[in-house]
Amino acid sequence: MTDPKFTPCGISRREMLWEAGGGFVGTALTFLLAQDGFFGRAAQAAELTPASSALAPKHPHFPAKAKSCIFLFMYGGPSQVDLWDPKPELVRLHGQPMPTLDSDPLLKIRKPGTLLGSPRKFTRRGQSGVEVSELYPQLGQVIDDIAVIRSTYADSFAHGSGLLQMNTGFIRQGYPSMGSWVTYGLGSQNQNLPGYVVLLDHRGGPISGPPNWASGFMPATYQGTQFRTSGDPILFLEPPEGVTQAQQRQQLDLLAKLNEMRSSKLEPASADNSELMSRIASYELAFRMQSTAPEAVDLSKETDATKKMYGLDNPATEKFARKCLIARRLIERGVRFVQVYSGGGHNDENWDAHGDVDKNHELHAGETDQPMYALITDLKRRGLLDETLVAWAGEFGRTPTSQNSKGRDHSPRGFTTWLAGGGVKGGQVIGATDDFGYAAVENPVHVHDLHASMLHLMGLDHKLLTYFHAGRNMRITDVSGRVVKELVA
Repeated sequence: MTDPKFTPCGISRREMLWEAGGGFVGTALTFLLAQDGFFGRAAQAAELTPASSALAPKHPHFPAKAKSCIFLFMYGGPSQVDLWDPKPELVRLHGQPMPTLDSDPLLKIRKPGTLLGSPRKFTRRGQSGVEVSELYPQLGQVIDDIAVIRSTYADSFAHGSGLLQMNTGFIRQGYPSMGSWVTYGLGSQNQNLPGYVVLLDHRGGPISGPPNWASGFMPATYQGTQFRTSGDPILFLEPPEGVTQAQQRQQLDLLAKLNEMRSSKLEPASADNSELMSRIASYELAFRMQSTAPEAVDLSKETDATKKMYGLDNPATEKFARKCLIARRLIERGVRFVQVYSGGGHNDENWDAHGDVDKNHELHAGETDQPMYALITDLKRRGLLDETLVAWAGEFGRTPTSQNSKGRDHSPRGFTTWLAGGGVKGGQVIGATDDFGYAAVENPVHVHDLHASMLHLMGLDHKLLTYFHAGRNMRITDVSGRVVKELVA
């Protein structure tokens, strides 16, 4: 036995040589695999890409129909049993205590309250016969283009962490959002507009704020850019009064030279250099956007028929309709990812229906139904739906039990999301919750699975779309996630 006083590192010389030898073998194996192209399809870290070309169009991992994505986000947590997931048993047992379910043995200990049946009627719509709530009479007309996922589940009951997970894959801050991953992997098709645009609700933003569309540990080039839907799309985009375009160009050229001098003294892959190069690119993009951004949000050239179809003539729908129409215009102009929020602020200003779920959802469904129907219809008639993935989700769903007699609490155990266009097989229902809509019991789809599927539809393999950070290759699906094959047409 080796004398402990001769093993200051806790291992013997023989053990040290054995472990080091294993490391040499691993290094050689990595080199041989790389020579064979084993790692060839993995996305490279963005620091290797100059900021000026970071958003240049890139090839997907494999051919796909979807080239862009519009993510419709229902902030607050829409109720699956009132919108997409009819539960006759829940209605039948309305007012009775929640029974014990095999999906959650803890119900024997926990008493979640009394059942709240939905007063809303569901009818079969389209040729597919998928059941849709009466709260979505217009959207039901395009149900054959929609794949309804009734078995989505998440990990958090809280708005902040739930929003972050649905947007970034993680329940804590500091990670890139879905739009950042997509623009990192695919770039943008228009170098005069941001690759990733966010359109917030007129009542305010979601509770966890900018981290929902941030680029996390990636360069700022990939973060979402907030556009306003009226007036100047971006505040302070125009140069100061009296400054000509030629003078502004000279200023930017001088600033770029100074920044490049600073950049030459930094390590190419350092965080400081990454931020500096991203800043240079943002100045140049802002200069180019002075003419392109206002045109992109200018709806004056849209026909009266188009504006009416979206609901711009109706005060109840006008705000959300404007965002949906702008989203279509941005996609037409090559923007890769657009996120549109419904709901802002607190309580009934969003879908967080603690007090009266029926009243709350009548308001927000009424604001969004016609614009979402028009968006899908408009994309389809312009030949854009096949190459545009449309996603609909909230941060979680709601309980089948009552809160404050008329409301529903948060529930991430089983809720509904849906996808349309972009290679999605529409007119179908995927997965199921139990008889009360409490938890996913058939073909459960975790948020990581939803993200993996969305990336797959855009030609990106979620296992290969990685970014090296903190000593490991990070991805939006962490170490899990699967593609829901039923979604793909």
